[in-house]
Amino acid sequence: MFDFNLSTTPEICSELGRRLRARRLMQGWSQVELAERAGLSSGTIKNLESRGQASLESFVQVVAALGLADDLGELFRLKMVSIAAMEQAERANRQRAPRRSTR
Repeated sequence: MFDFNLSTTPEICSELGRRLRARRLMQGWSQVELAERAGLSSGTIKNLESRGQASLESFVQVVAALGLADDLGELFRLKMVSIAAMEQAERANRQRAPRRSTR
């Protein structure tokens, strides 16, 4: 099992590329077919799958083309563990970041 907490950024990107490749293959699509469905070049798909390199926009286009867009909704959702955490999250949504001092 891949541990995201113990992995470097390039390792995480490569793992995500491998997972997208596996999903593409499960659907029986070639890289060219996925590229057409996502509105990208086949080189972009190749780079994403082999090295985990793509812009965020390209990554999202591929995810959507594979029918995985709903999975993005859970990525950074705040997890509420207590009422105090819920109140703190609500306050955070309404506050501005502190100003930097200009000393």
